[in-house]
Amino acid sequence: MKRRWFNDSMTLLVIRDAEQAVKQVNVPKMLIVSVPIAALMSISGLILTMQFTSAKEINTLKGQLSSQSLALDVTVKDKDEAIRRLQNEIVRLSAEAKDVKHRVQQMSDLENRLENFVESHLGSESAAKPPKLSLSRTSWTETEQVGGEAWYADTDELIQLARQSSFELKQVQQMLNTVAQSAPATLNQAIQKQTTIAGTPSIWPTTSRRLTSSFGYRQDPMTGRAAFHAGIDIGGEVGDPVYAAADGQVIAAEFNHARGNYIIIRHVNNLETWYMHLSRLSIQPGDNVSKGDLIGKVGNTGRSTGPHLHFQVVQQGAPIDPSPYMQHSHTQVAAGGKDTY
Repeated sequence: MKRRWFNDSMTLLVIRDAEQAVKQVNVPKMLIVSVPIAALMSISGLILTMQFTSAKEINTLKGQLSSQSLALDVTVKDKDEAIRRLQNEIVRLSAEAKDVKHRVQQMSDLENRLENFVESHLGSESAAKPPKLSLSRTSWTETEQVGGEAWYADTDELIQLARQSSFELKQVQQMLNTVAQSAPATLNQAIQKQTTIAGTPSIWPTTSRRLTSSFGYRQDPMTGRAAFHAGIDIGGEVGDPVYAAADGQVIAAEFNHARGNYIIIRHVNNLETWYMHLSRLSIQPGDNVSKGDLIGKVGNTGRSTGPHLHFQVVQQGAPIDPSPYMQHSHTQVAAGGKDTY
């Protein structure tokens, strides 16, 4: 039977130095063939292992890169969203700041009106105001005379600060709304009160304080009979000044055979003051007068026994006693119609 090839052997001649004998080595053919095959298989296995390992590492790196890219996209989107929100907050704050600035200007105008009202009606001394605290504005880029620790704000902190500022601005707006609603009413009440005070008779109409006849029934100086006297008589000298007892409008300035030259001034609360027996009229119907204005001169015209002023207060068409309006008055009327206290 013929032997198989892998049972055969091969003879290898080993030649060393020329002086030494050639040595023969019988090597089985199977060994000669199996060694290269084993080496090839080892190399192939190593290559496959390296390829598998490389593919695995590449897939891992791809996964890491994909995760990092996704995280970066999310971070970028978050930053873009944060920037957008911050821009919206800034726009809203800007609008609210403009509204607050407008309301503050309205409050400043109202304050000026109140100050003018107080100064015009109470005088400069009572209207004296404490000095206002004034702070100079400083630019954000100012680098001198400043300092402190560096606490840098991130985007979230800036957004929170914007929201807090927006909340505080809304509180300021609410306070301004409250003041804007109440202050005009208060000012109107003060003006009305002052108008009432100014329009209520409260000063003596002459420099003289000599009362020659009171309000009520008396013996008529002409006939001697009992008669009703509708005012008070204040003795004086011809030419003495006569002043308006309150703010009002002149509704009569003319001559009457009994009243002589006389003036009627209409005031608030349906009050009128009458001034009779004047030697001169310094105003005319339709004029607006203020308390203490010169309106005429003391005289002896009409039904009169001597120089004096007949002063009368009329309410809703009926004469009333002028004394209650005069008794608390400590006003002395100086020359030129100005009040002195």
